[in-house]
Parts: sequence; C-alpha cells; structure tokens
Amino acid sequence: MTDLSTAKLLIFDWDGTLSDSVARIAKCIQMAAQEYSQPVPQYADVAEIVGLGLHEAIMRLFPSCSHYESSLLQASYSKHYRSEDHNPCDFFPGVIETLQELRVEGYQLAVATGKSRAGLDRVLGALDMQDFFHGSRCADETLSKPDPLMLEELLSEFGVTAQQAVMVGDTEFDMQMAENAAMPRIAVSYGAHHIDRLRVFNPLACVDLFADIKAAL
Repeated sequence: MTDLSTAKLLIFDWDGTLSDSVARIAKCIQMAAQEYSQPVPQYADVAEIVGLGLHEAIMRLFPSCSHYESSLLQASYSKHYRSEDHNPCDFFPGVIETLQELRVEGYQLAVATGKSRAGLDRVLGALDMQDFFHGSRCADETLSKPDPLMLEELLSEFGVTAQQAVMVGDTEFDMQMAENAAMPRIAVSYGAHHIDRLRVFNPLACVDLFADIKAAL
C-alpha cells in the first residue's frame, strides 16, 4: 500500500475541488447555448463535463455541432464566464486555511485544471494568489484530462516521482488521470461527480471536507 507520508507534491483540481464554481460553469454554458439556439443542458449534464478542457466539454455537451458551431459556443462561454468572474467563486469550506497549513508543513502545491491559462491566471490574480501555488497546468497548454500529460509535466517540473505526489480531485477525470499516471489520489465527495463514481478508481482516501486531506496525508 502506498504510504502518503512520503508525498512531496500535492496537485489539486480547481473547479469542484478548491472552488465552488460548478454552478457558474453551468450558468455560462446555458447562456452560450441560448445565444446560439442550441439545446440548453441541465445542471446535471454540465456537472458531467466539469474538469475537461473547454473544447472537449463542448463537444460532449453538443455532439451534433459542427466545428464552427463548437468554436462559437466556446467563445460565448468564455465571454460569459469572464463577465461573471469579476467576483471569483468562493472556495469550499476550509480550503484556504488547509492549503496555507500544507505550505507551512513543506509541501509543494500545484494545480491541474481544465480551465484555460488565462482563466486560471485571472482568478488567481483576483484572489491575490499569483504566487501561492508552486506550479500549475491548464487544459489549453497540454492535453485535457484524463490524459496524464499535465501530471507528467508537473512531475518533471518538480523533479519528483509519481509515488511522491498526490492528485486531489472531485471527478472521474481527475481520478482516471492520476491512475493513468500511476499517481496516488484522494477523492473529495462534495464536487461535480458522486463519490461512488470516484471510488471505482481506488483512491487512497475519500474525504467529505477539504480539511480532512491533512489527516489522509
């Protein structure tokens, strides 16, 4: 059994794991669909794609769209999200305090997200957290989850092995990505996907509160 006490690098998904942003994502996708007269997906439909890169998410939600129509929907979603994002979504309870404690304890912290680089940088700037995380990878600068490339790039950047890192996420895409990278993983139960779906990927811990990650480590 993997010993999480050897972990040096902690990698976090953003939407649905750190940030309570799934409702905003759903709202902006729904507005994009309305703008271009596409079938408006329900909240539950949008929750299915949280964590994917925007291109992959739009293709799953609107499979009959042409490449051109998909590009219009992506641009519309980004426009609406930027407009909403002047007030960043709240973190889930205990997130910022726990992250600060983990930093003090000597862990390297990184983000692996389906957000764009511009989107992640924008929210980090709004939160005055530009220098808080030691590294990050976004879907538009590498491959989308569940491909393991963004994790492999972070491992290379920090000079650690997969067994010295832990992925923390709320979706099947996070868990599968970590499994594909042979990386230990922790699932949170409060995000986009039901915890039973995450257990299929054999996380080393399932937590109901973000602060419980410390005990799992």
